[in-house]
This record gives sequence, C-alpha cells and structure tokens, in this order.
Amino acid sequence: QVQLAESGGGLVQPGGSLRLSCTASGSIPSFYAMGWYRQAPGKQRELVAAISMEGFTNYADSVKGRFTISRDNAKNSVSLQMNSLKPEDTAVYYCNGARWGWVGDYWGQGTQVTVSS
Repeated sequence: QVQLAESGGGLVQPGGSLRLSCTASGSIPSFYAMGWYRQAPGKQRELVAAISMEGFTNYADSVKGRFTISRDNAKNSVSLQMNSLKPEDTAVYYCNGARWGWVGDYWGQGTQVTVSS
C-alpha cells in the first residue's frame, strides 16, 4: 500500500514562507503527476500546484509567482515552497499522486497551514 505523508505546515505571519514536503512510502508506483491541493474553511478542495514527470507545471492563478513546486522522481517526493503567504492561503494542504493524468487516487493526510498575525 502506498502512503503519502506531508510535513512542513504550521502557523506563519502574512508575508512569511513555508516549505511543504510530501514523501511516498510502501509499494511506490511511478506517478505521472504529483501535486498539492488545499481546502479552506467553507470551500471545496482546489488545485494549488502540480508537476508532471516531464516537469510541466500547473499553478492556480492565486499562487503564481509566490509558490514553486518541485519533485524528485527517484524518491517519489514533491515539495511546495510557499513565499509571500497571505491569509487567504490558510487551508489544509493535501499531497496527491496520479498514476495517470493530473489528479490521482493517492492522497496524503493533509497538513494545516495558517497565515495570520
């Protein structure tokens, strides 16, 4: 069984930075895409950023220029560098792995990111 484990969440002031990491364990498949999704209070889960094996990236408009996604294919890991954080970035962030396409069946447990003064 494949498990995705996120880390790096926490409380940060507006304008601050956090780096989220996600590492797969168990019987690791080859993911075509890995990504980060978030769910804020009262809202649906939404794409933050995703990256394919080839390195193609897909960012939400709200995070372009502030967040950077990267992955290590050999380690089946993905990271999200978040800079210039805003209160509206507050959400639970989930790691996702997709065997095919951009969104797959593999999800992490989520890590809380809170941006507040």
